[in-house]
Amino acid sequence: MKKFLQLLTAVALIATSSLVSAQQAGGAPAAAAPAYKAKSPKLDKAQVDALLAAPDQLVVIDVRRPDELTKIGGFPVYLSIQAKELEKSTAFIPKDRTLVTVSNHAGRAGAAADLLAGKGFKVAGAIGAQDYEAEGGTLTKIAPPQPKPATN
Repeated sequence: MKKFLQLLTAVALIATSSLVSAQQAGGAPAAAAPAYKAKSPKLDKAQVDALLAAPDQLVVIDVRRPDELTKIGGFPVYLSIQAKELEKSTAFIPKDRTLVTVSNHAGRAGAAADLLAGKGFKVAGAIGAQDYEAEGGTLTKIAPPQPKPATN
């Protein structure tokens, strides 16, 4: 279990440190989150907290871009697989645990949860990290390591 959690943390850190933050086009107000359309349930803070209470039975899969993870924050331990990479990364996801997928407002997470459920994974549902925080949950911020200066 300890090695698995270390692996998940390492994968998350590598993913966030290896990509440059994408810059959002300025000026336009943020659009409202679209209505949730997935078949998998959208979880609330209480449901997620209950699942997080048994970490040895759970894998949290965050499907957001690394810049979203560092800017907004996420859950303390998660597997970072961007939504567009999820289908070809299923071999790295344990089938013996319950899965929760995460995006900002659960839109991408719902689609990811549906995809994984369709492939035989045990999926509890999807959560939006920003929704979780709005309901009083605390997100963890991960700062990517600073690049090392070039040495001659």
